[in-house]
Amino acid sequence: MEQESWARRAERELRRDLEARDTEVKELKALLGFYDSARTEAIRVKPWTVKPSQGGHVGIVVAQMADWHLDEVVKPEEVFFLNAYNRAIAKIRMQRWVEKVVTLPRDYVSGIHIEGLKVLATGDLFTGDIHAELKESNEDKLLSSMLYWMDPIISALEALEREYAGEVEVDCVVGNHGRTTIKPVFKGRAHSNVEWLFWSVVRDRLADRGSKVVVNVSDSMDLNVPIYGRNHLITHGDQFHGGTGISGAYAPLSLGQHRKGVRQQAADMDMSLMVMGHFHQFLDLPGVIMGGSMKGYDEYAFGLNLRPEEARQALWITTPERLKVMTMPVELQRRDREGW
Repeated sequence: MEQESWARRAERELRRDLEARDTEVKELKALLGFYDSARTEAIRVKPWTVKPSQGGHVGIVVAQMADWHLDEVVKPEEVFFLNAYNRAIAKIRMQRWVEKVVTLPRDYVSGIHIEGLKVLATGDLFTGDIHAELKESNEDKLLSSMLYWMDPIISALEALEREYAGEVEVDCVVGNHGRTTIKPVFKGRAHSNVEWLFWSVVRDRLADRGSKVVVNVSDSMDLNVPIYGRNHLITHGDQFHGGTGISGAYAPLSLGQHRKGVRQQAADMDMSLMVMGHFHQFLDLPGVIMGGSMKGYDEYAFGLNLRPEEARQALWITTPERLKVMTMPVELQRRDREGW
């Protein structure tokens, strides 16, 4: 009896296994049929078309002058030949900047009528003499540097004026390297900075020469610049502390953007975009543009083991519909042309 009972149990188990396998085979056949029909079924694709542009789009080119540090000297042998900088190289890079501010929007963008150019000068145009090592190594003394660079800056702006049919505006704030005080100050910050004086003289000399270039020099450390009804807040950025950790400039930038936004709301001046420099990095983030530098990598960044970044400047197009429709940084560093 026990042997017979064991045989019946084994038979039932075998039957269940067989039924399960039969079910699995049926499912596999059905799936195979589905795959086969999907592979062989006729596909009815409706062609998509792209409508030709109707034209009528307008925009303004925005170019940033961020951390040019004119007359500073960077020796290539001191930074593993990652960069070099001096007065001669600065002139080469300035010329390239002018050319690219013109040709990038003109030759690489179509279907939009450019109504003008905004130049946002966010400080540290000169490297200054705020540190002893700069006093010893700069190409010239600060006041002499100001006189030397006035003519090239005016020539650059007049060249842009010709290319942009007279519609050029320069908006300026001071940085921290042009200060005449030992430590950064807040009272009278702009008026105690040589950049405020430099841009004020450039403004007057342009007017004397019959130029239509508009130069707005801020009496504050920040400046509100409206473009198509949106407020662009320009600031140098040296009040944002930190930036040498693993997160780079992101940590101080996030906190600084938040605090600026709160202040702007209290003043009933909304901040659509904050434009800044100081950190010598190019960053294009939601609500923020950080404009890079003309000087490029230097001994200070090398000594702190910061990530090398080549000399570049922010450039973008804004339209009535969009804050930034196209960002195209101007790459300035060309070792072959600069001779190092």
